[in-house]
Amino acid sequence: MLLDADDCQLVLIDYQARLMPAIHDAAAVVANARRLAQMARLVDVPVWATEQNPAKLGGTDEALAALCDRIVPKMAFSGAEELQPLLAPPAPAPRGNARSLPKHLQKPVQAAPERGTVVIAGCETHVCLLQTALSLLEAEWDVWVVTDACSSRTERNRDAAYDRLAGAGCELVTTEMVGFEWLRDCEHPQFRALQALIK
Repeated sequence: MLLDADDCQLVLIDYQARLMPAIHDAAAVVANARRLAQMARLVDVPVWATEQNPAKLGGTDEALAALCDRIVPKMAFSGAEELQPLLAPPAPAPRGNARSLPKHLQKPVQAAPERGTVVIAGCETHVCLLQTALSLLEAEWDVWVVTDACSSRTERNRDAAYDRLAGAGCELVTTEMVGFEWLRDCEHPQFRALQALIK
C-alpha cells in the first residue's frame, strides 16, 4: 500500500522553541519536518500542527509555522481532540429551502472531501506523538508515522514508541518515502522541486 497525496493530511506535533533543545538530534528532526511540510505544499496536502502548553514551551519553529495551514494549542498530551475538526470538517448544510421544494428538486448535499490518511511526525515521540497517533487510530484514521522527523529526549524512549506504534497498526516511513509516494513518478510536475528539497 502506497500513500496517495489526495487522501493525505500532514500533522506536525509540538516542534516548539523551548522543547527542541532537549530533543535528541533536534536539528535533523526539525529539518525533516520542514521538508515534509514543503513537500506537502508542493502536492496540495493540508498541513496542521499542534503546540503543547505554548505559554510554557513557546511557539512552533518559525520556518515550520509559516508552512502550516493552522496551529492548534493543546494542554492534553494527545492532540486528537483539537485536530479532529480540522481533519474531518463538518458536512456542508443543505442548500435552498428544503421544506418548500419537492425532493426531486432539492440540491444534494455533498459530503466534505475526505482525506482518511494522517501522516504524522513530532516530539516527543513517546508522549504527545504516540498518544495523538493512537487516538487517531482509535477514531479509524490510517496513521503513518515519519520516523526521521520524530524524536524524544532519549533514543530509548523514541524507539520504544516506534515499537508500540507499529504494533498498534501505524505504518512507519521516512521523509523521502512520503515525498516520493506522493509524487509516484518522475513525470510529476513537482518532481524537480521535491528532488531539490532532498538534495
